[in-house]
Amino acid sequence: MPNNDMLNDKTLDSRVINTNDKLLCIQGNKFYAEGEIYTVGRIVNNKYFQLLTGSNDDHWYATLDEKGIYVSFDSMTPDNNKAWFDKIA
Repeated sequence: MPNNDMLNDKTLDSRVINTNDKLLCIQGNKFYAEGEIYTVGRIVNNKYFQLLTGSNDDHWYATLDEKGIYVSFDSMTPDNNKAWFDKIA
Protein backbone atom coordinates (compact mmCIF):
# COMPACT_ATOMS: atom_id res chain seq x y z
CA MET A 1 0.00 0.00 0.00
CA PRO A 2 1.44 3.44 -0.93
CA ASN A 3 2.37 5.91 1.79
CA ASN A 4 -0.40 8.55 1.85
CA ASP A 5 1.95 11.07 3.48
CA MET A 6 3.90 11.37 0.22
CA LEU A 7 3.13 12.18 -3.41
CA ASN A 8 5.63 10.79 -5.90
CA ASP A 9 5.00 10.57 -9.61
CA LYS A 10 7.97 10.03 -11.94
CA THR A 11 6.02 11.69 -14.76
CA LEU A 12 6.10 14.92 -12.71
CA ASP A 13 9.90 15.27 -12.72
CA SER A 14 10.13 13.17 -9.54
CA ARG A 15 8.64 15.98 -7.46
CA VAL A 16 7.66 14.80 -4.02
CA ILE A 17 5.19 16.48 -1.66
CA ASN A 18 5.11 15.39 1.99
CA THR A 19 2.87 16.32 4.91
CA ASN A 20 4.36 19.38 6.68
CA ASP A 21 6.35 20.52 3.60
CA LYS A 22 6.47 24.28 3.11
CA LEU A 23 5.27 25.89 -0.13
CA LEU A 24 5.97 29.46 -1.25
CA CYS A 25 3.04 31.23 -2.91
CA ILE A 26 4.35 32.67 -6.20
CA GLN A 27 0.97 33.97 -7.45
CA GLY A 28 -1.71 34.62 -4.87
CA ASN A 29 -5.48 35.00 -4.74
CA LYS A 30 -7.92 36.06 -2.02
CA PHE A 31 -7.00 33.09 0.23
CA TYR A 32 -3.25 32.77 -0.34
CA ALA A 33 -0.90 35.79 -0.36
CA GLU A 34 1.98 35.99 -2.81
CA GLY A 35 5.32 35.70 -1.00
CA GLU A 36 3.85 33.88 2.01
CA ILE A 37 4.80 30.36 3.06
CA TYR A 38 2.13 27.70 3.61
CA THR A 39 2.20 24.19 5.10
CA VAL A 40 1.08 20.99 3.41
CA GLY A 41 -1.56 19.11 5.40
CA ARG A 42 -2.96 15.64 4.77
CA ILE A 43 -2.08 13.91 1.50
CA VAL A 44 -5.24 12.73 -0.31
CA ASN A 45 -3.69 10.83 -3.23
CA ASN A 46 -0.92 11.16 -5.81
CA LYS A 47 -2.44 14.36 -7.21
CA TYR A 48 -4.29 16.16 -4.39
CA PHE A 49 -3.36 17.33 -0.89
CA GLN A 50 -4.51 19.80 1.74
CA LEU A 51 -2.78 23.18 1.86
CA LEU A 52 -3.36 25.02 5.13
CA THR A 53 -4.41 28.68 4.90
CA GLY A 54 -2.90 29.85 8.17
CA SER A 55 -2.29 28.98 11.80
CA ASN A 56 -5.54 27.01 12.26
CA ASP A 57 -6.84 23.89 10.49
CA ASP A 58 -8.52 25.76 7.60
CA HIS A 59 -7.39 24.48 4.22
CA TRP A 60 -8.14 24.17 0.51
CA TYR A 61 -7.20 21.25 -1.68
CA ALA A 62 -4.13 21.77 -3.86
CA THR A 63 -3.23 20.00 -7.08
CA LEU A 64 0.16 18.69 -8.19
CA ASP A 65 0.25 17.97 -11.92
CA GLU A 66 2.20 18.70 -15.09
CA LYS A 67 1.29 22.43 -14.78
CA GLY A 68 2.76 22.71 -11.26
CA ILE A 69 1.33 23.15 -7.77
CA TYR A 70 -1.84 25.23 -7.48
CA VAL A 71 -5.15 25.77 -5.68
CA SER A 72 -8.23 26.22 -7.84
CA PHE A 73 -11.67 26.90 -6.42
CA ASP A 74 -13.56 25.25 -9.28
CA SER A 75 -12.70 23.66 -12.61
CA MET A 76 -13.95 26.70 -14.53
CA THR A 77 -11.58 29.14 -12.76
CA PRO A 78 -9.21 30.91 -15.17
CA ASP A 79 -5.51 30.25 -14.54
CA ASN A 80 -4.94 33.85 -13.39
CA ASN A 81 -7.37 33.31 -10.48
CA LYS A 82 -5.56 30.22 -9.19
CA ALA A 83 -2.94 30.43 -6.46
CA TRP A 84 0.41 28.97 -7.61
CA PHE A 85 3.17 27.58 -5.39
CA ASP A 86 6.78 26.42 -5.42
CA LYS A 87 8.13 23.86 -2.99
CA ILE A 88 10.78 25.20 -0.63
CA ALA A 89 13.78 22.86 -0.65
